Amino acid sequence: MTQSIVVQVGQCGNQVGCRFWDLVLREHAHVNQTGVYDEALSSFFRNVDQSRRAGGADATGGRITALKARAVLVDMEEGVLGEILQGPLRSLFNSTQLISDVSGSGNNWAVGHHTYGLTYREQIVDQVRKAAEHCDCLQCFFLIHSMGGGTGSGLGTFVLKLLEEEFPEVCRIVTSVYPMAEDDVITSPYNSVLAMKELTEHADCVLPVDNQSLVDIVGKIQHMSNTGKPSCTIKKDCTIISGQGGLMKVEKPFDAMNNIVANLLLNITSSARFEGSLNMDLNEIAMNLVPFPRLHYLVPSLTPLYTLADVNVPPRRLKPTLPFVPWNQEGWKTSLCSVPPVCHSHSLLALANNTCVKSTFFELRERFVKLYRRKAHLHHYLAVDGMELAGFNEALSSISDLIEDYTHLEHPLMPNAPRLTIAT
Repeated sequence: MTQSIVVQVGQCGNQVGCRFWDLVLREHAHVNQTGVYDEALSSFFRNVDQSRRAGGADATGGRITALKARAVLVDMEEGVLGEILQGPLRSLFNSTQLISDVSGSGNNWAVGHHTYGLTYREQIVDQVRKAAEHCDCLQCFFLIHSMGGGTGSGLGTFVLKLLEEEFPEVCRIVTSVYPMAEDDVITSPYNSVLAMKELTEHADCVLPVDNQSLVDIVGKIQHMSNTGKPSCTIKKDCTIISGQGGLMKVEKPFDAMNNIVANLLLNITSSARFEGSLNMDLNEIAMNLVPFPRLHYLVPSLTPLYTLADVNVPPRRLKPTLPFVPWNQEGWKTSLCSVPPVCHSHSLLALANNTCVKSTFFELRERFVKLYRRKAHLHHYLAVDGMELAGFNEALSSISDLIEDYTHLEHPLMPNAPRLTIAT
């Protein structure tokens, strides 16, 4: 059985991570009701013998063990990590797994990437190495972060480079939450585009999650559930967006949105954790879905997000009905897992590598250029040691090249379309 390590960076990354660990425990408890440590649990947890610390054994003479998450949690503010250490998930982590500061990154990519990156480099590497040493067969790093703030975008992409340097053979799958167009962080276009350059160069796969889409999904489901129509009755505790039912018990702000992202990660790894008629190795995601190395942005789609009380429709196989572009006729991988999410009879996750992400990147570049033309807020970045104006130009050039690559692939029959290098 292979193992994966989750690296959570920044406020958003750790809030999503909280929901992930809460839900993964709930899922395993539902499947493994005896509570015995098995191979499925070993994917994200290790079993630690605490008998010595407790004096040898419990009252019945048995060994005392505890689950510890295969994770490293990083944030340059103490708020979210402090809540974790005091909350119901605290037993999953040793205090050394949580790396924090007090002042935050001030919504500045350069502070997160250059200042905190250099300051905490050795501590982060040390904790990642320790987590890796507890794995028999480390297969994947899952990095969770947001793009709009300073720590998630800056320090998050710094950590991504560290993972590539220290563990070049281990797959790096990044879940990136992109800011809304009307984000309250005015420098979010800078932070996002600067981070995009690092994601393009150092990730194996990126799962872009649009914050506005999460808001819209949650709003539509809540509106539907409040209509009172019999056809819109949702089964109790059978909605992915619900923050209740796990260890947390009480739903917090943004839990509904964060749960969607957490369930995305659960679905991606379900085939690696549970038995199925067609299991999938996590490395096969990049192998099958990324024909061009830089174009590794996979759009995730997940269904169902809720279960209606009187409807139960299983998913059908889609490949025969979908047209495939000439340059990626074999870009398809199917995995079948026999264990559905808790309270659901079935679940379908689709990861699509197509050119639709170009519009998101184009809009992000436009917002970046609007600030950059006026040189707005640049002095905050250039005051940071290690940050130069060339960094902005390189980031803008990187995202422009990415958009151009996707544009060429929208017209696969054009003579110059095959100019991209095929991944080997």
